[in-house]
Amino acid sequence: MPVLHTEVLIVGGGPCGLVLALELGRRGVRCLLVDRKPSTAYNPQANATQARTMEHFRRLGLAERIRALGLLADHPTDVVYRTRFAGHELARLRLPTAAATTRLARSGTGSWSAAELPHRVSQKFVEAVLREAASAQPACDIRYGWELRRFSDAPAGVSAGVAPVDAPPHAEVEVQARYMMAADGARSGVRAELGIDWEGATGIRRHFMGGRMLAVYLRAPDFHRLGPRERAWMHVQVHPRQRAFMMSVDGVSEFAFHVQLPEDSSADTLDEARIRELFRQASGLELDIEILSTGTWLAGHALVARRFRQGRIFLGGDAAHLFTPTGGLGYNTAVEDAVNLAWKLHAVLRGSAGEALLDSYEVERQALARRNTAYARRFADSIGLFEAVPELDDDTEAGRRARERAAVYLEAHARLEFNIPGVTFGARYDGSPVIVPDGCRPPADEPNAYTPSACPGGRPPHAWLADGRSLFDTFGPHWTLLVLEDGLAPGTGPGPSTQPDAQHVRWAGWIEQARRHGAALTVVRHADPALRALYEAALVLIRPDHVVAWRGGDDRRAAEVFERVLGRAQTSAPVAAA
Repeated sequence: MPVLHTEVLIVGGGPCGLVLALELGRRGVRCLLVDRKPSTAYNPQANATQARTMEHFRRLGLAERIRALGLLADHPTDVVYRTRFAGHELARLRLPTAAATTRLARSGTGSWSAAELPHRVSQKFVEAVLREAASAQPACDIRYGWELRRFSDAPAGVSAGVAPVDAPPHAEVEVQARYMMAADGARSGVRAELGIDWEGATGIRRHFMGGRMLAVYLRAPDFHRLGPRERAWMHVQVHPRQRAFMMSVDGVSEFAFHVQLPEDSSADTLDEARIRELFRQASGLELDIEILSTGTWLAGHALVARRFRQGRIFLGGDAAHLFTPTGGLGYNTAVEDAVNLAWKLHAVLRGSAGEALLDSYEVERQALARRNTAYARRFADSIGLFEAVPELDDDTEAGRRARERAAVYLEAHARLEFNIPGVTFGARYDGSPVIVPDGCRPPADEPNAYTPSACPGGRPPHAWLADGRSLFDTFGPHWTLLVLEDGLAPGTGPGPSTQPDAQHVRWAGWIEQARRHGAALTVVRHADPALRALYEAALVLIRPDHVVAWRGGDDRRAAEVFERVLGRAQTSAPVAAA
């Protein structure tokens, strides 16, 4: 049997697995990715890339390519609620087009001060870009149409057998890996084999987004011509007899249509004629549609795996947390799983970090999964428990009054679910053993408001620089020491630096300690007093995943801090900030 040696085996080629492969490949870590599917996703699946995810894609050099995909540049990304897709409009949340978003990002302040704003794009398009980028890395071996057939974990590494899906047993390839990531979906065979159960809630019943759902990927060329005059990205049907939603995939003719099925419905009754009737009822239009694919799924989950790590095996994506997709949090949480784990694997594999650094993956990501599934459940309750009264779609005075009442509720709900900078940027790793607290109190965790804060454990506050760059664009590819002086010595302009001048020797120890630990460190100096005020410190240590690890005023604690943030400290006691 042939033996393939790699450093990380990745099971699953969705967003989590692909981002992990890309992050590892860019760092020179050898990885093998296998996925049973013949290629990346054909169905639209997730349709909203949140701003924090777009910031990571920017860091990976992919933001412009991904922002060019999906809807046409001038297509509205509004969310509209109607009794039918072409019926009475109840509420509308107006959101910018892709073209306008690029301009607005430059002027964003407060909650929406960001390097990137959200983008409405189908997961199928994103996966194709991620696969191409990962495949271009010499360290990445990407194999779709291959499956994991067995695995075992031992102190020395993971042993596994992989093969093409239709291959006979003798065609199996033996894989020896240092670690394995299972990103193999909600029905994860790896999680089941490890005996890791779910915690949380499932089977939640609601009028909408709770129960069995039908998903249809379809083509309706005449929808925009015969449908509502004002376009939208997402159409939500609120009707006493049927609840559904539909998202535009390409801004022209392709749509992802999802409808809540009655409890007594059977898959046997969902023939093409029935599907067309469900779409006719939802749209209120007689349209000729082409059905591209269909499937069913269950809404009403808010589940988190009880463990995210067992030995040398990690869980990520839907294998680790399962959402009802309100707020679009499942896919975005999966991307962040990969971003979090990749740099830690690299650090341990290259010897700059202790094995304990990998324990922080579960500590950090499991808490965030609980937070995000709770937010998704809150959003699902908000829309799913709303009662659509019988007269809501009637052309009567009672119907008009019912629609006015519904409008008040739905306008508030739309802001709750779709204007979520707090959910997007406010995720924190407080309590992590590899974050150095400084006694600050983090801002309140609110879904619809985000207060920029450099309190260790969260996303660094963003700012646009005088030369037009994003502050984040000046960060290094690994660790970054942000030096925020009141003034720079003559001839030492802002930007990367490797040696301090005599006027700024108080951070020389950080360079020494980074070299001693084998941690690549970029020193970035900025003299803008506004940045100093924003970060409330002269020195800020930023992790490779763009999380504040420490802040202070000099290098007296540099050795202790590096021991802590690289998982080498023998205690989790706080390290005092200078």
